[in-house]
Amino acid sequence: MTARAAYRLPAHRRLTLALAAPVAALILSLAVASIALVLSGSNPFPAYGRMFSYGFELETLVDMVNRATPLYLSAVAVAIGFRMNLFNIGVEGQYILASIIAAQVAAELSLPAPLHLTVIILVGMATGSMWALIAGVLKVTRGIHEVISTIMLNAISISLVVAMLFRQWDVPDESLNQETAEIPPSGRMPNLNGFVELFTREISKGRVLWGFVIVAIIIGILYWLYVARTRPGYDLRASGINPLAAEASGVSPKRTVIVAMALSGAVGGLVGLPEVLGRDYAYGLQFTQNLGFAGIAVALLGQNHPGGIAIGALVFGFLDSAAPILDVHGDAPQEIVEIMKGIIIFAAVITYVVVQRRRQDEEARAASLAMASSEADPPAEGATDAAAPDSRPAP
Repeated sequence: MTARAAYRLPAHRRLTLALAAPVAALILSLAVASIALVLSGSNPFPAYGRMFSYGFELETLVDMVNRATPLYLSAVAVAIGFRMNLFNIGVEGQYILASIIAAQVAAELSLPAPLHLTVIILVGMATGSMWALIAGVLKVTRGIHEVISTIMLNAISISLVVAMLFRQWDVPDESLNQETAEIPPSGRMPNLNGFVELFTREISKGRVLWGFVIVAIIIGILYWLYVARTRPGYDLRASGINPLAAEASGVSPKRTVIVAMALSGAVGGLVGLPEVLGRDYAYGLQFTQNLGFAGIAVALLGQNHPGGIAIGALVFGFLDSAAPILDVHGDAPQEIVEIMKGIIIFAAVITYVVVQRRRQDEEARAASLAMASSEADPPAEGATDAAAPDSRPAP
């Protein structure tokens, strides 16, 4: 075995270390939530049992996937920045601004259904990308940290959205709703109820599985292919791991920052579209917020891997979908779910750091053993004779 091959841990060990952080976070969150329930006079076991029983009903699973879809997109957007050691905390502002602009463009257009949807998605991605690029340009030209610039951009985007809702697209005075014009049927994302019902029973009326989950899956696959199988993705990861070494090998750090922020913003611009195209068909005051900040937690829980992010998004979606049953039966206040989510985030960050250090120590130990082994190995037969000069006298 060469020293180069020994630098990577065995596949089963890498998988174990990758699963350690999220599993430990989930176990710790259950333990802390149980203690909180006991201290408040509630029995945690019936509460968890009812929660899990309700959580695996078909309608609850549909709601779970719907909630997980925007969380997954938000987490992928954050993870792209994390790969470059960029903290794109501006996904919140990027998706809010992209959603209202995409909704209004969708309402104004009259196109065939496939083309209409494609244009809406591209408008959302372009808006999010351009908004994120502002932070990228400020970083590479003025050295302004992306956390500061994206926080400011979040505030600006929220103010712009409020101004557009209450000034430019104001509805009649007799209505209390403030929203954009309704998106025509050609611009709405078809639901997946028919597909699901091929394998299960009929979904109850009023519940639909958003078709945008297909777009989220495609985005996840493209993210993995880009990061793991392309040269620009390798440059992005290399710049995040060791910027100086990457620059010495010819990678432009400024260009990589711009590319990372543009891609992160493009994915961030999609976060609000599942709701706009699959449920409300407009952007209004009832639009869900804080998905950008929740995506940070999901990305940390999933360790920036598309598969891990999917699991983290489904966990958060499950908790949000199953929480209402706790209040209905009085087993526990549904706010206990918020405690669990907070503990998951807290524990995921701590365990992630611990696991990363453990992995680095094991890889360093494996590399040292491999180098010592290669130095102790005798040269191959015939190698000395081939390397030595010919000592026979010339004729």
